[in-house]
Amino acid sequence: MPDRSMKGVYPILSAPIDQKGRLVISDLENQVEWMISKGVHGLGIAVATEIYKFNEAERDQILKTVVDVNNGRVKVVMNTGAEGTDNAVDLSKRAEDLGADALMIRPTSFIPMPGSENVDYFGRIAESVSIPIFLQDQGTAQVPPAMAVACAKRHENLCYIKVETPPTVPRMRETQELSEGTGLVLFGGAGGAFAVEEFKRGSVGTMPGSTLPDMFVRVWNAFHNGDEGAANTEIRRYAPLISILAQGQGFANWIYKYIMVRRGVFSKGSDFARHPALRPDDEHYREIDSLLESLDLVGK
Repeated sequence: MPDRSMKGVYPILSAPIDQKGRLVISDLENQVEWMISKGVHGLGIAVATEIYKFNEAERDQILKTVVDVNNGRVKVVMNTGAEGTDNAVDLSKRAEDLGADALMIRPTSFIPMPGSENVDYFGRIAESVSIPIFLQDQGTAQVPPAMAVACAKRHENLCYIKVETPPTVPRMRETQELSEGTGLVLFGGAGGAFAVEEFKRGSVGTMPGSTLPDMFVRVWNAFHNGDEGAANTEIRRYAPLISILAQGQGFANWIYKYIMVRRGVFSKGSDFARHPALRPDDEHYREIDSLLESLDLVGK
């Protein structure tokens, strides 16, 4: 029986990269410790980690580092999607061998496929491992609620979904209603911008980016202590920063890592993104600095 107990705040880690495109492992280790110190319930390695830009040896290095530093304190979720089923199966088996507690996989999207093919894709992967899988529903690679239900019925390991196709609030509600009785567990994503609304509609967790784990933990705690007003007040205070972070992949990767440097998690020079990735200009960085200072986040 797969573990359906996962819930709470599962930030997606950023990959610290130097100017030559090399991983800075010491900063990755620092990030894991920092996240756990902020009270997160799990850690994700996924699209916002730029996992799709790393070769297999680097993927293994990232996952092994996170698993070793974490040492079982929180759950670790690893993205193992691929455009071919056999490749995704191999990546999934490898992630399980290296200690991932769960996998996260998008449907194939490079060449459009019928929904039945993606249900089969997920099913074949689920049959190859013994750990649970998060179906990742993104705007460019969607898992509609009906497909999620079909997957959950196909195999017991297909028991989580991360709902990110906008607008996420009605999407979460529809998924909750259609999946009733299937055992499917709902999480939110998309930067956590609508986390509170999603909690009210069946989400048991959120997978935001790396920069604000402490804030999202406070929001989670307030909501689950019955104080929805405090949860909303807290997340709205950070709305301008969340808005800046909700920009396209590539551009957002630079911003996430810059903030990690400013918060004292990454060392200076570990805030590069893997190419291709549009880089912010100096004025944008100054605007971010102003926001971080107004929120008292610098060095914290």
